Amino acid sequence: MSEQRHSDDELAGFEAERARLREEHLRPPGERPASTARGVHHTALISSDVETTIRFYQDLLGFPLTELIENRDYPGSSHFFFDIGNQNLLAFFDFPGLGVGPYAEVLGGLHHMAISVEPERWDAIVARLTEAGVDHVVHSEVSVYFQDPDGARIELIADPLGEMYGTQVL
Repeated sequence: MSEQRHSDDELAGFEAERARLREEHLRPPGERPASTARGVHHTALISSDVETTIRFYQDLLGFPLTELIENRDYPGSSHFFFDIGNQNLLAFFDFPGLGVGPYAEVLGGLHHMAISVEPERWDAIVARLTEAGVDHVVHSEVSVYFQDPDGARIELIADPLGEMYGTQVL
């Protein structure tokens, strides 16, 4: 993502808009209704090569492959799943013969996916990324950002679920 520069007045305007939105829409924890959702069943990304994706997510990151089936919507395509903990799945499709283009950041598209991991596992995964030569950036000593084999941005964060950099977000 290219870096956008804004004037101090523009930045103050953005913060004022965030403050307005918080005031109008953000309810204190005790006043929020229960969510109608149970959680993320799976998030589905696109894979250019099933085996490369399996090796990256299962062998390098440590997310076990749980199923590999044919995609019901496109004969010949695979739909496969990885366990990312807490009964959540990361899924992939491949679309052989469709000529799907490379990852692109677009409105409504995936910016990055943040997956929480235990701090001691986070350290081991960062070491494996380094050993495997995967370009990555560590931020705030608890987040590591990198791209998967198809360019999707992934963040592994050592903060607990519901917390980000010491702030409760749930």
